[in-house]
Formats: sequence, structure tokens, C-alpha cells
Amino acid sequence: MPDFRDAQLSKRLLSAIAKLADRPMTFMEFCGGHTHAIMQHGIRQALPPQVRLLSGPGCPVCVTDQRDIDQAIALAQLPEVTLTTFGDMMRVPGTTQTLQEAAAAGADVRVVYSPLDAVALAETLPDRQVIFLGVGFETTAPGVAAAMVQAQRRGVSNFCVFSMHKYTPPAMRAILDAGEVRLDGVIGPGHVSTIIGLHAWNFLPQEYGIPIVVSGFEPVDILLAVKMLVEQIVQGRAQAENGYNRSVRPEGNLAALEIMHRVFQPDDAAWRGFGILPESGMGIRADFQQFDARKRFTIPDIPSREPPGCRCGEVLRGVIEPPECPLFARACTPAKPLGPCMVSDEGACAAHFLYQPAHAA
Repeated sequence: MPDFRDAQLSKRLLSAIAKLADRPMTFMEFCGGHTHAIMQHGIRQALPPQVRLLSGPGCPVCVTDQRDIDQAIALAQLPEVTLTTFGDMMRVPGTTQTLQEAAAAGADVRVVYSPLDAVALAETLPDRQVIFLGVGFETTAPGVAAAMVQAQRRGVSNFCVFSMHKYTPPAMRAILDAGEVRLDGVIGPGHVSTIIGLHAWNFLPQEYGIPIVVSGFEPVDILLAVKMLVEQIVQGRAQAENGYNRSVRPEGNLAALEIMHRVFQPDDAAWRGFGILPESGMGIRADFQQFDARKRFTIPDIPSREPPGCRCGEVLRGVIEPPECPLFARACTPAKPLGPCMVSDEGACAAHFLYQPAHAA
């Protein structure tokens, strides 16, 4: 197995990029995991000045709409409800409070490590309504779909899902259609592409004329993806290429896709910073509607608002860098986040704060 943190190989890739890049080029890494790896390893600073990287909307917690967060907190406060979630949702600010604060005030909110844990919990609490917060892209959606299939098979009628899952390609389309940033290429998300496959990104070269290279998460992976993008531009090509073939296949993970499509169907969804994107959300199909929290509960329509001054939406679209937000590292820090981009392990603001201490001073 190659060493994907090999310093000498990284230097050779950087040298090749510097020799090839004969003009300014701007690439967006879609995935928040890539953003953290890029910042942690100083890849932006190591690249030649003509190659610029922008962070994109690939943080599912960050792009969750404020209204959805407020509704999730409202569900948690219903007396018959036990709300289960992954840990990174606990500190995401709603309009008036977080799930963590709701739990401190008496709401039954529990962190689980798998949606199947929530199904098992529902079996042990037959007098409670156990809701799982379905947050994530195509990476986590198959596991949530499998949990609903298991709940159906086992007759666990007190389990349901509040789906906030989203499909990633519509967000990339929205960025390109908006024209707020000019992109020469895209570093494609590795984990998402493990599920949906390389072919899911063919629309970028075919419809927008820009290349995409799917990448892994180690320094050599990312530098290789940048080199492949630069080569395409210099050669006048635009293709979807796989720089992560140890995990990603052209057709994706067919078993994961099958169960995801069996349970979910495209639906319009609100994204933080984007508004409503058509068919970008994962609604629950009629065959599984008994596990749809949006149908099981009357969810109050709570007036929602973004934190005043928070520019998380612009960060997610690549329009600004986190330090350009007036709240960054001042009113908004990982210890006291005002926006989700500073909360999540995949958030761009958290990455800048953690790995660029000069900005956090």
C-alpha cells in the first residue's frame, strides 16, 4: 500500500503542479473532509500562487436549513418523544437554543452512533416515540434507509426518521448556475462518490465544461487530484476522472444505492445559503411513510432566523473565506459557535480556526 502522506511524493506532485499550471486556476473542494485535510496539512500554502482552492458546501450539518433545525428542537420538546441524533448536531444553534440546551432543560435527547441504535432503543422504550434525525448526504443515507427497513421487518412502530438528507449534485449545479464564483474544476467528494460513483459527476464536464477529479483524503490524494485537474485544463480537456480508485467505482456502490432509492425519493429541500433546491432532498417514499416523522407529527411552523451577522451561507457557496465573516474568531468560536460552519467537524470555519491560528488570534 502506498504511503499517502509520503513527503517526498508530495513534493514531487507540488513541483509537477507548479510546472504545469501556466495560468490562474480556481478549484473548489466540495467536501468538508477535504477542507479540513487541506487546512491541516497546509496544502493551500504549499500550492503555487496561480492555483487557488475554495471550500464548498460539503458539510451536511452546515447546509441544514435553520427552519429544519428549529423544527428538530421543537420535536425534541414534545413530551412523548425521545430524539436521537449524531453528536455533531447537539451544538448547532437554532434560532433560540441548541439541542444540547433543550436536553439540559429536560428534553429527552440522546446521542447514538448508528441509526440502528435508535431502532434498538425504540424496542426498549415501547411507550416512547423515538425519532432519529436523518442528517447527511448520500454517504449516511443508506444506513438510515437500512434502519427503516429493519424497523419495518421487526414491527418497531414507535420509530421514525426526521429526514434532512440531501443529494450533493444539485448543490454543485446551484453554485455553477449562480455564477458568484468562477471555477475551473472541482475536487470531487470521496466518501459521497464511494456511494454514487464517478459517473454521477459526468454532468459537470458534459453540461458545464469543467473537469472534476474525485479525491481521497490524504495529502498525496489531494495533490494528485489537483495535478490531474491542472493537466486537464492545460490539455484543453474536461472529464470526470477518478483519483480515488481504491474506494470509488464508476457505477458506485450498487447495494447502497438500491436501499437508498428503495426508501428515499427526490424532493425539494431548503439548504442554508442556497434556499430551495429542486429535488435535492431525500423525502421518504410512501411504502415507508409510517416511519416519516414529518407525517407522524404536527410540527410547529416556528419563525426562524439566522444569527445576525453570520455569513455561513456565503462560506458554503465559496463566495467568501471564513475570516471574511465579521463574527469569525471574535463572537463565533468553536467554544461558542454562532453558526454551524464553526460547529461541525466538516465546517470550513472550524477548519480555518483550528489550522490557521493567525486568523484565530
